[in-house]
Amino acid sequence: MTALPPLAAVLLLIPALPIGIWVAWSDMKSMKIPNKAVLALLAGFVLAGLALVLLQLLPPMAFLWALALGAFVLVAGFLGNAAGLFGAGDAKFAAAMAPFFVGADLRFVLGLFAACLLAAFASHRLAGRIPAFRMATADWQSWTHKDFPMGLALSGTLIFYLLAALLPLF
Repeated sequence: MTALPPLAAVLLLIPALPIGIWVAWSDMKSMKIPNKAVLALLAGFVLAGLALVLLQLLPPMAFLWALALGAFVLVAGFLGNAAGLFGAGDAKFAAAMAPFFVGADLRFVLGLFAACLLAAFASHRLAGRIPAFRMATADWQSWTHKDFPMGLALSGTLIFYLLAALLPLF
C-alpha cells in the first residue's frame, strides 16, 4: 500500500487537495492544466517535504530522491509529449506529482492510477449525459474535445494515494 505515515500524508494533503481539485476543474473546463498549478504543487511538496524532514518523518535523502524522481518524470513526460502520447500539461503535472510518491509501492500506485483513470473516464462521460449537469457546465471544453481531461485522473490518483495513507487511523 503506501509507506507514508498518516501525519506525513496530512501535511502533503494540505497543498495536494486544493491544487488537485483546481487541476481537475481547469482541465475539464479548458482542457489545460495551468503552469501556476504545476508550480504551486511543486512548491507545496517542497515546503511540506522540508517540514517532514524537520519532523523526522522523511529522511533528507528521501526528500532529495523525491525531487530527482520529479526531474526524471519531467524528462520522460517531455519525451511522451513529443511522441504525441499525452499533453504537455499532463506531463508537467505528473512531474510535479511524482515527488509525493517517493518510496511508494509501484504496483499500488499503478493500480490506483488505473482505477482512477477508469473512474474518471466513466464519471466524466456519465456526467456529460445528465442534462442539468451539462447545462451548468456548458462552457466546459472537455464535453466536445477529442481528448480526455487527464488532469482529472492524475489529480484523483494523487489525492486517493494520500488518503489511503490515512486508513490506519480508522
